[in-house]
Amino acid sequence: MRFSLRALRYVVETADAGSVTEAAKRLNVSQPSISAALSQIEAELGIQIFIRHLAKGVTLSPAGQRLVNDARLLLNHARDFAQSAQSLGSTLHGEIVVGSFLTLATRFMPGLLSGFRERQPGISVKLEEGDQQEIIDALISGRTELALSYSFAVPDEIVGEKFCELPPYILLSADHPLATRSSISLTEMRDEPFILLDLPHSRDYFSSLFTASGIEPRISFRTRSSEMIRGLIGHRQGYSIHNAVPRTTIGYDGSRVAVVPITEQLPPTHVMALRLKRHALRPAVQTFADYAREAFAVGGQFAPGSIAPAGIDAA
Repeated sequence: MRFSLRALRYVVETADAGSVTEAAKRLNVSQPSISAALSQIEAELGIQIFIRHLAKGVTLSPAGQRLVNDARLLLNHARDFAQSAQSLGSTLHGEIVVGSFLTLATRFMPGLLSGFRERQPGISVKLEEGDQQEIIDALISGRTELALSYSFAVPDEIVGEKFCELPPYILLSADHPLATRSSISLTEMRDEPFILLDLPHSRDYFSSLFTASGIEPRISFRTRSSEMIRGLIGHRQGYSIHNAVPRTTIGYDGSRVAVVPITEQLPPTHVMALRLKRHALRPAVQTFADYAREAFAVGGQFAPGSIAPAGIDAA
């Protein structure tokens, strides 16, 4: 190849900025320098990376999108190489970007990030939260290299390592007549209002639980916020189903909920470490993946036995 890493940075920044002018401002270089670099790479590869729109910036062609995705990962590796070359013989250094499903981020990421920083202070971790589709898109685009998420709708280009299973639990107000039960059949809740965590693929999973139980939920409220759900439940507005249940029964507003196992043997969710199949993890990213695996393993801080609520009050 007869183009440089600097030229690849120009390509990625132009894609992110949506225009050559804005990319030049962000990189503090001249606009002609970026235009020349883009033209050079397009000529070298024989493809059109960007579709130019008069006075409206640029958008990526299909080939350009694939190039930018791979360029992000290549630039990450190059940055790691430069940092490791400068600190030969010392501990790992660098910055990594990790994705996490919204509810898993709230439940597990504070402990993971804190523990990992103590073990590897030279590695800086940035976190991107999202629903399952956003997690997948970030991996494919190269914005993240590893993600803690579920096994829902994972495309062939992404591979996953299973960390643990999370069974479903019923969440209801602490003073609900069934709150002190050791377990509740989902059929007992058929006439009560259901509050849905309304995220792509998550809603399909919850729907499958009701289908398996032979009932139709009475959906009274939809939200992307698990904490909103807990607040509504605490104020007796319905019940919900959660897998990554917090280890507290107190909501943000002081209301209380109860977490009760479901009597039926319903399918759990699988917590996975996801990554692109075609790219090996950088050493710093692999180190974080190894640490997360350890945390979820038997005896780890997030081992299955420590995730499930210990009785009703330790959700």
